[in-house]
Amino acid sequence: MHNLNWSPSEKKAARAAFDAALEKALARAMAEFKSRAEAAASPSDMWEIESFLRQRRREIDETFDFRYSQLPLVFARLMQSGLLEERELAGLSEEKLEIIRSLLSLAAER
Repeated sequence: MHNLNWSPSEKKAARAAFDAALEKALARAMAEFKSRAEAAASPSDMWEIESFLRQRRREIDETFDFRYSQLPLVFARLMQSGLLEERELAGLSEEKLEIIRSLLSLAAER
């Protein structure tokens, strides 16, 4: 995957798909945060929310790696988690889409 060449139009499409998935992930985290905060009734609940936020931020930071060499893997993971659909990758070459599909297939076999 390290030798993939990204055209300017593919870079633009990749960035748009990446940003849309990140927005979805952040919206999910925000909704869960609000739900937990509203249900909080004690100081220990408050610290549990803090722990949740730290963990979620770490997961998001680890998942959303916008290095072109990593994007096929990132996109496969995002598709697997429901944050991205293949149609949102319109503009990528068939070669890159095949790599993403292969990674998804491998993950499904596990």
